[in-house]
Amino acid sequence: MRRKGLWFLFVGLMALLLLAACQQQAGGQEGAVKEIVKTVVVTVEVPAEGAGEAGPAVPQGYGATLKAVQERGYLICGVNAKVPGFGFLNEQGEYQGFDIDFCRAVAAAIFGDPTKVEFRPLSAKERFTALQTGEIDVLIRNTTWTLTRDTEVGANFVHTTFYDGQGFIVRKDSGIETLEDLEGAAICVQTGTTTETNLRDVLDAHGIEAEVVVYDDVEAGWAAYEEGRCDAYTTDKSGLVARRTLLKNPEEHVILDVTVSKEPLGPVVRHGDDQWFDIVQWTVFATFYAEEAGVTSQNVDQVKAETKNPRVRSMLGLEGDLGKKLGLSNDWAYNIIKHVGNYEEIYNRNLGPDTPTYIPRGLNKLYTEGGLLYSPPFK
Repeated sequence: MRRKGLWFLFVGLMALLLLAACQQQAGGQEGAVKEIVKTVVVTVEVPAEGAGEAGPAVPQGYGATLKAVQERGYLICGVNAKVPGFGFLNEQGEYQGFDIDFCRAVAAAIFGDPTKVEFRPLSAKERFTALQTGEIDVLIRNTTWTLTRDTEVGANFVHTTFYDGQGFIVRKDSGIETLEDLEGAAICVQTGTTTETNLRDVLDAHGIEAEVVVYDDVEAGWAAYEEGRCDAYTTDKSGLVARRTLLKNPEEHVILDVTVSKEPLGPVVRHGDDQWFDIVQWTVFATFYAEEAGVTSQNVDQVKAETKNPRVRSMLGLEGDLGKKLGLSNDWAYNIIKHVGNYEEIYNRNLGPDTPTYIPRGLNKLYTEGGLLYSPPFK
């Protein structure tokens, strides 16, 4: 407080001196003198006590995130813990799922070790705040890419890892088979999601009057549906497939053959650190291209020893310095494939035909097979 008082005393003295010096001038100068005094007072800035002592809580600028992660010694990945097949805490207390494996892939790219990751379970309402405040390094939690999220919440979406669409689950004996059959129905939905806004838009567009029942907690919403307090539950179709496996009698429920939105899901990072964006982005692309090139966790060592393909050699760090351009070691992609696998391996492990959460790949096939997965060249 003493420093602040001295500053104001100094400002006052300067103002008086200026005023005295100008009083000898013509009266027409009086307005100018007052303006000069006013300008001096306004533009002198007195720092508040303690200002400038604390640095930013969130890593700032190019390279800051990678540096923070490396110094910490592990990645913090925001995930879902309640969607089997994508992000789920199993009975052994282990995280597993499609999104979980992409967290591990990022850790493998950075550390050469997929276990150097802490999974931070987040609700739909918590996820963007956790990203903005630096609580997590990356969000990989069945999150839909939208323009608003790409701008207003300070998020950067890397390439989509799962192309999805919103649907509805109902009881087989409900008689509901089409969107129009939802007239007068009670529909459960989780609030704070694109699913809720999509639902209201679709109902309005089709002139369907239905009761929208919102829940903050996903478990409460599904409980309400299973107890019959809702006639339908709506979310991404991948989520419907996953959650149906947890119902008491899964065979009594059916997912309607209706898709009411586009839901591109994938990893999200903060605005402001292009290096970190590139690392997560090219981690995703490495899994795509490895599948396209036929490189798997099982044969990657053999491919590394024998391949003459320049793109594959570049990806595996045998030629060039692609890893260094990302701020990583040149074997970053090799580590992803060796420890986590290519996209097909990740998909089949969590969502393939031998899993309870089987979802046909559809749009999530490689572009060479009629899907949307496509990696830029590794060069």
